[in-house]
Amino acid sequence: MNTDEFDYYLPEERIAQTPLADRTASRLLVLDKNTGEYTDDSFKNIKGYLKKGDCLVLNDTRVIPARLYGVKKGSGGAIEFLLLHRYSTDEWEVALKPGRKAKVGAEFVFGEGRLCAEVLEILEGGNRRVRFSYDGLFENILEELGEMPLPHYIKEKLQDRQRYQTVYSKYDGSAAAPTAGLHFTNELLAEIEAMGVKLAFLTLHVGLGTFRPVKVTDVTQHKMHSEHFIVSKEAADIINETKKNGGRVICVGTTSCRTVESAAENGLITPKSGETDIFIYPGYQFKVTDALITNFHLPKSTLVMLVSALAGKENILEAYNHAVKEGYRFFSFGDAMFIH
Repeated sequence: MNTDEFDYYLPEERIAQTPLADRTASRLLVLDKNTGEYTDDSFKNIKGYLKKGDCLVLNDTRVIPARLYGVKKGSGGAIEFLLLHRYSTDEWEVALKPGRKAKVGAEFVFGEGRLCAEVLEILEGGNRRVRFSYDGLFENILEELGEMPLPHYIKEKLQDRQRYQTVYSKYDGSAAAPTAGLHFTNELLAEIEAMGVKLAFLTLHVGLGTFRPVKVTDVTQHKMHSEHFIVSKEAADIINETKKNGGRVICVGTTSCRTVESAAENGLITPKSGETDIFIYPGYQFKVTDALITNFHLPKSTLVMLVSALAGKENILEAYNHAVKEGYRFFSFGDAMFIH
């Protein structure tokens, strides 16, 4: 399976640079995964595609202001940190730009000394394990010095930090938002629950693995970066009950889908927490996921491969080409798809 098979043409102007004022105002492309038929709609009408007995699975992670700009101690050279994974209170895995400046023992300063970091280890893939030192509470300092880690393709400055959080975000830890959830408001979720649709919340802290470009020609040789997830007994019970009663498990976002599939055993969800590096591409047999609400993803990305596994590569690429022609907005702040 060749990576180029998952390519499609996307003009730059189709990449959404800013979020819409109304979260539910996005467009919705509805795709039947079995027939390949698709229809254009509005996200406001998502309720029309849900029914009593279904279950929406939502990722309640919160994005932290994970991007830090500082200087190298001594030389004063500029450095950018992206916090990816917390090992302990003060030790983190970080991605750096430029990476070559960060040998073991190198020290960096942020906010004129409010925060310092020392490189402890160079990790496989080029990231670093660092230890931070500071006075006070790390979260407060990060809130003050850090910036929201918007993807590289968004050039506009984010005016309201909350628009890169879902309304149900709860647990700090992500370097990127689970963007399919950005289309929901509390009011819409309440209306969906009132229809008899259950909501199951789980957590996957989104790292860079999801967005890392696939650099190998053979898809099967790509290695995902691992991410931390938590599935509570309550969430597992709701999902299992839905399956037992013949309802659909509808994952909101690829992160929810990957978490559900990571926690699945014999068609049921097991409450668990840990690391997952699950990579879903065509040929994968879904264990629990029946349907997916998702945004449009980058060409040749692991996420295009995931939706192709669910709906078929030809169906996905045809739907994507239609969305490009019809002026849909793509990626994090863009429009949504419902694959059922």
